[in-house]
Amino acid sequence: MDFEYSPKSLELQTRLKAFMDDHVIPRHAQFVAEAANGTHVISFMNDLKALAREEGLWNMFLPGLHDDEPGTGLSNLDYAPLAEIMGRLPWAPQVFNCSAPDTGNMEILHMFGTPEQKEQWLKPLLNGEIRSCFSMTEPDVASSDATNIETVIRRDGDDYVINGRKWFSTGAASPDCKIAIVMGKTDPDNPNRHEQQSMILVPLDSPGVTITRDIPVMNHHSYESHCEIAYRNVRVPASNLLGGAGQGFAIAQARLGPGRIHHCMRSIGQAELAYEMMVERSLERKTFGKYLHEHGMLQDKIARSRIEIEQARLLVLKAAWLIDRYGTKAARAEVAMIKVVVPQMQSDVIDRAIQTFGGMGVTPDTPLPDLWTMARSLRIADGPDEVHLQSIARMEVKKAKAGPRDSHRFFTLPDRAAEADIRPVAAE
Repeated sequence: MDFEYSPKSLELQTRLKAFMDDHVIPRHAQFVAEAANGTHVISFMNDLKALAREEGLWNMFLPGLHDDEPGTGLSNLDYAPLAEIMGRLPWAPQVFNCSAPDTGNMEILHMFGTPEQKEQWLKPLLNGEIRSCFSMTEPDVASSDATNIETVIRRDGDDYVINGRKWFSTGAASPDCKIAIVMGKTDPDNPNRHEQQSMILVPLDSPGVTITRDIPVMNHHSYESHCEIAYRNVRVPASNLLGGAGQGFAIAQARLGPGRIHHCMRSIGQAELAYEMMVERSLERKTFGKYLHEHGMLQDKIARSRIEIEQARLLVLKAAWLIDRYGTKAARAEVAMIKVVVPQMQSDVIDRAIQTFGGMGVTPDTPLPDLWTMARSLRIADGPDEVHLQSIARMEVKKAKAGPRDSHRFFTLPDRAAEADIRPVAAE
């Protein structure tokens, strides 16, 4: 395996770091102040987006394999460090048009959309003129198994009629969010449970679409918003169907593989930020006559954090390399592993940083509380840990059943026949 980045990726990393240092990080305090007022419109966002686009730091997540396609031509491996750099501040990826859920939505429109769908929705998304949301998770069923979803997409002449209730449709409260990709069942009686679902494009201004609430996460309202949406007799043209009828589950799987790479690398960027803050705090703060870094307990936290970040990053890069070389299916186990490992690592590192900052660590004076909240929620988002652990175990057991079962060669059991000849020594 070769995890060396291409010259193009290295050059973009340098430019992206400089842009973050010069234009994004200095705006963070202003962002926090504006977002605290509950707005989903940040006054300087469009200016930063225009500047990023001018500098060619735009839509970097799209592979752009052909000259007539958008994107930077980067592999998943080459894009991974860019996601880490942008992800240090949760709001920063939007500056570069590389934020979720738009990235995943643009990818599936790029892969499965018709020319008309691409012209109407993908083009303005690529230009950063609008935003989008993804409506799959439902409050009434265990949506970690997408075959459970109950939203109905019923054909009626030249239209489809949608009825259902979704939540955690990230970004839907933004006034720039104009389109939702909705997953529901077009063929609920199909004996193949994975061919019952379809995805359809629903403009958010369609009659019958109601955003019922912006759900706080850990009692915290996110700038991105995580909305509950009711779809009541929503009628859209049949031409809004993505791919074909019954392809919704397959499209979702295609979306989630690279998307989880992006999520995990952004999480690693946030863990790195928390780690750097923890180390710097340890160099300037004294307790009981010593700098914090001189205490053994803090040295242990620093060392463990460095080890865990490096381990997590290497596993993510392996998953990215496998997808690039063999496709998403070949990396199923590794993608499940990173989805478990990275948010837990992120939580642990940020928790240590909070503890190092003491009282200040739980206040808005640092980004640590927001970063910790995101880390904890990611252990549920995109499938809870338990589902991924179950998938990993099943794949490992299947592999063991299919391969040679000769581990008994390494057992050192006593020779029972020899034991039978042993007699206790009679006492004299």
